[in-house]
Amino acid sequence: MSNFSKYDILKSIIKGANSIVVFTGAGISVPSGIPDFRSASGLYNQKTKQGYPPEEIISHHFFYQHTEEFYEFYKAKMCYPKAKPNIAHTYFGDLEKQGKNITVVTQNIDGLHQAGGSKRVYELHGSIHRNYCEDCNKFYDLDYVLKQDGVPRCEKCGGIIKPDVVLYEEGLDEMTIQYALNAIMTCDVMIVIGTSLTVYPAASFVRYFKGKYLVLINKSETTYDSQADLVINEDIASVIEKIK
Repeated sequence: MSNFSKYDILKSIIKGANSIVVFTGAGISVPSGIPDFRSASGLYNQKTKQGYPPEEIISHHFFYQHTEEFYEFYKAKMCYPKAKPNIAHTYFGDLEKQGKNITVVTQNIDGLHQAGGSKRVYELHGSIHRNYCEDCNKFYDLDYVLKQDGVPRCEKCGGIIKPDVVLYEEGLDEMTIQYALNAIMTCDVMIVIGTSLTVYPAASFVRYFKGKYLVLINKSETTYDSQADLVINEDIASVIEKIK
């Protein structure tokens, strides 16, 4: 295969795969206008209006101790209601429609995989599109949350509404973990996209892959590069353009 480009090899791997797990991080949504977390222009390197580090603002204790400041940051920096799925999201959605057995396991909370046509999506860190009253558990969509001034409250009981996203200090949903790990352990191709593989426990999921080809597509190197069968250090949108 040495005479073939990395893109030819990737196309061949995808074409020959029986089942694929696409494991994604923030990098896959950057072409949709959503900033990542750890790059120079990422969320964690920005100064906040609230004066706290972003990592602290999106933590469990901060949500309960400073709910108004949490929502001020969350609405401005974590929610992108106008974002559309990009070529990478729709590429894998289209593959699924064409009959490929594809499971998406994502660390993202933006819902763009589903908007791009993917049906089997396991959201490890939850979703901005699901919000619940802490008192009566009534469901609210993102639009309701964004339209409320200050802290969103339940129209039924007045309770505080909490986004169904996993904050720092909170554990991942056990059922979601089980489904995701089962998919990873039983697929023959795993394609990791747009993640530095530094956020645990999600990053450790790669260790459960026992299939044929592990592909890593990320702008920067990761600690798993040496274990991969194919590594492409490029923006995902440009990669998809070359294999479509």
